Amino acid sequence: MRHRLLMLLTVLSILVIIACASFWAFSYTMRAETHVRYTGMANLVSEKLSKTIRGMEMNARNVFDEVGKHLETPESVMAALESKSSLNPDVNGYFAAFRPDYFKQKGRWFEPYIHRSDTKGYEMSQVGSARHDYTKSSWYIQAEKETKGFWSEPYYYYDGTSISGHYCTYVQPIVDKEGEIVCVCGADITLEWLSAELAKIDDAIMADEVLNQYRLQRDLDFYTVVIDDDGSCIVHPEGKNVPIKDKTVLKAMEQRKSGVFDMDVEGQRSFIYYAPIADIDWSVAVVVPAQDAKQPVRYMAVALLVIVLICSLIVWFVLGRYAKE
Repeated sequence: MRHRLLMLLTVLSILVIIACASFWAFSYTMRAETHVRYTGMANLVSEKLSKTIRGMEMNARNVFDEVGKHLETPESVMAALESKSSLNPDVNGYFAAFRPDYFKQKGRWFEPYIHRSDTKGYEMSQVGSARHDYTKSSWYIQAEKETKGFWSEPYYYYDGTSISGHYCTYVQPIVDKEGEIVCVCGADITLEWLSAELAKIDDAIMADEVLNQYRLQRDLDFYTVVIDDDGSCIVHPEGKNVPIKDKTVLKAMEQRKSGVFDMDVEGQRSFIYYAPIADIDWSVAVVVPAQDAKQPVRYMAVALLVIVLICSLIVWFVLGRYAKE
């Protein structure tokens, strides 16, 4: 009996060593697979959003160039805006905010804005006024110092009409023949539209059979958000706000780096994989619940434990039969 027990302990020790080595190797491999999967996913989402943004910039510049060619009268400016307003249906509206008193007959504030309407397609409004003094807006002040286009910080605009909403604007100064800035043009997109575009990208990735062929007991439950340079979460699925407060991470984002860190999101430990979006001070972040990412490791631990127990019972049984012989 003693000899049988010693043999069992010896075999069991060998099995445990093999199981621990297998578990370590599997855990390391899964961590690497998870890192590659979601780092690649963050870069893919970033690239897709960057292409969308560059396309909008290109269309916006075509509109702005048309305005720059027709600075003679207010009517010619509005006609230029109208002629190009349908270039990109995803743009909510285009405006041209002129230098104060540029057109004397229009007074101090002249800002024609052609925008989509739920009932009329596109309609023209004059939004510049003492109540909406665009010359004090951060995007106008910045444009006076810039020589090329840029994206404004996200903001909320309210005027009591259907135009009200959360926006981000591609802004570009327009110069006359003397090289003087005469107006600042802008193309508005809504953050709701950007959120919908992000959801489409997520859905396409989730539906990709090749990418999701090997789930290994995971739900591959993730979602993506867009983070501003101050750490605020400006675009996210409903109820999935993920503000970033870690100063080290914020510094890395500011330096346009990619990376990963973990944090609690709504009481659930999650891995955050982030990557910069080209030509704009935003980053994409893929949020992955740690529980889902570690699921294969848990299953492997249970499987190895079961294998060790079964092998131990087999060895015990074989040694028993051998002892009787």
